Amino acid sequence: MSSRAKNILYTTGMLSIIGCTPVLAQQSAQDAQIQPVGQEPEQQEDQPDVQAMAEYGGVLTPKGRLVLEPEFQYSHESINRMTFEGVEVLSTLLIGVFTAQDVDRDNYTASLTGRLGFTDRLELEMKVPYVYRDESNRVTVSEVDPDFTLDRELSNDALGDIELAAHYQFNRGLDGMPYFIGNLRYKSTTGEGPFDIRRNSAGTPLELSTGTGFHSIEPSITMLLPSAPAVYFANLGYVFHLEDDVNQQVTQDDEDLFIRDVDPGDAVRLSFGMAYSINPKTSFTLGYKNDFIGKTKTEYVNNTTGSTTEVDSQTLNVGSLLLGWSYQMNPDVSVNLGLELGITEDAPDTTLTLRMPIGMNVF
Repeated sequence: MSSRAKNILYTTGMLSIIGCTPVLAQQSAQDAQIQPVGQEPEQQEDQPDVQAMAEYGGVLTPKGRLVLEPEFQYSHESINRMTFEGVEVLSTLLIGVFTAQDVDRDNYTASLTGRLGFTDRLELEMKVPYVYRDESNRVTVSEVDPDFTLDRELSNDALGDIELAAHYQFNRGLDGMPYFIGNLRYKSTTGEGPFDIRRNSAGTPLELSTGTGFHSIEPSITMLLPSAPAVYFANLGYVFHLEDDVNQQVTQDDEDLFIRDVDPGDAVRLSFGMAYSINPKTSFTLGYKNDFIGKTKTEYVNNTTGSTTEVDSQTLNVGSLLLGWSYQMNPDVSVNLGLELGITEDAPDTTLTLRMPIGMNVF
């Protein structure tokens, strides 16, 4: 590290894949240096020792340094929906069926992430999650019986989708230029996908999935602009969800369906914000992230009629406000707490993430 970047505070911030929120770095004022008369001062690289975003990359782990990051994440989503099927005679007279639905979803994820500085510009990463999910679904049809409710409780815990990633720093950030980091992330299918879980004879799920069930590849680019005592960050990425031949028999609405091919919708991911240093050990972040998820296309065959149908799902808009706090316990250990607040209908209500990066030199 150069003498112009001795007092650097780093934090790994929030997110999930989510996603996560980038860093904050506080950079000290330039050290005064005496230069010979008529000689131009040597230009040095002001590379802050920071981990901007665990999922999206940042100014990378130095060569030979390994960071192990235990993480615990809790996410909650609540859906309250009332629907009406019938005829509106007057504005105050409705003839039909009212259905009220109350859904509560809780996700708990414990994971361990390892990041290794392979070279000064290349970082390799691996993340292994273990997922527990719980869902409570209550449906009331008042016209059938005002006191009748249909309750369904589902849960499951298993290994999630293991992720591999590589981050490469393109430039040195000289002359006030921002840092640009290229990222490539692969998500496996080690978790139990929606077509791997148990179902009853009617096709109703008996447990929840712990993975997506589809491979994905995500290239992205991260920009970091230090401006003491703050760091501005932005990330833009595209998630390719790979199409797969499911070839599975399911039952839905008393009809036997054979699902052939499923093409999950790709996603555009965007995040930006600011990280700010309060003092040499404490920092906070403020940002925003948004995922625009395309339609999922499903091709199936009705075994009764023999007809083939392709169904498209709706697009999703998942936007969240990001808040983060970090405390540097010592040069090798920090504690990071992140909070995501969903601000669109498709986003989880809250996501809370606790991380403790532990750094060590291995070569």
